[in-house]
Amino acid sequence: MYPGQVIWEGTNISEGRGTCRPFEIFGAPFLDTDAVRNKLPPEAVAGCILQDFSFRPTFHKWAGQLCMGFMIHIIDHHAFQPYFLSIALLKAIIETHGEDFRWKEPPYEYEFERMPIDLILGDKKMREEIQAGSDVIAMSEDWARENADYNEWRSAFLLYK
Repeated sequence: MYPGQVIWEGTNISEGRGTCRPFEIFGAPFLDTDAVRNKLPPEAVAGCILQDFSFRPTFHKWAGQLCMGFMIHIIDHHAFQPYFLSIALLKAIIETHGEDFRWKEPPYEYEFERMPIDLILGDKKMREEIQAGSDVIAMSEDWARENADYNEWRSAFLLYK
C-alpha cells in the first residue's frame, strides 16, 4: 500500500498514523466516502475493495477526532495498482471536498521550500495535472510510457536478466 498511500503525507488527509493500520486506512473528519467512491473510475479499484472505515488517530493529523475514510483490502495482487488507486482517490477527494482539502505546506523532511506533495510525487507536474482536472486514466497511460522508456534504457545496465 505504501507506494500509493504515502501521498497523503503531502495533504491534510490522515494516512492512518496514530492507528494500528497506517497506510491501510486513510481519511479525514470531512470525508464523504460515498461521494468519493462515486468519482472513482472502475479501473482504479481493480484488485481491491474499499471498505468504509471510521477511526480516531491517537496522534498526528486529526488526533483525537473521528475520521471517515476507507480501509483498503487487496483481493488480487496482480491487478492491484496502489499508486493509480491513490492518485485517483486524491483527485476524487479534491473534486468532492475542495473547500476542506489542503496540500501540506513546507517544510517536509529536510526540504523547506518545495511543496511536500511535489517531493513525494517527484515534481510539481502531477499536482498541477490533478489540480487542472486531468483524466487519471490518461495520466496513468503517460506513466506507463515513461516506465517502458526507462525500462528499455536501463536494460543495458542490468547484470542479470
